[in-house]
Amino acid sequence: EVQLVESGGGLVQPGGSLRLSCAASGFRFDDYAMSWVRQAPGKGLEWVSSITWNGGSTDYVESMKGRFTISRDNAKNTLYLQMNSLKSEDTAVYYCVKRSGYYSYFGMDYWGKGTLVIVSS
Repeated sequence: EVQLVESGGGLVQPGGSLRLSCAASGFRFDDYAMSWVRQAPGKGLEWVSSITWNGGSTDYVESMKGRFTISRDNAKNTLYLQMNSLKSEDTAVYYCVKRSGYYSYFGMDYWGKGTLVIVSS
């Protein structure tokens, strides 16, 4: 059974940092690209970032380039999202998502339950 369990969310002040983690199990982690997707209160889903199976290539939504860094540790079956210079508009539930293949253009097939990030003073 595929399981994706996010952690690391919480309340942070504007300008602060958080590191999200996603512990993966139930599949061969290093065979699949992974993504982070978020949903702000009252809004739709927004893709944040993706990383290929070996971490060799990463992609970000333009507004997050330079502030967010996606990474993975295949030995630990864990996906990360380092978020710096956080803004109030980054407040959202952040979901860890498995892709159905090696590369980020493959579809999303499994989702975690999400972790809430609140950016507020």
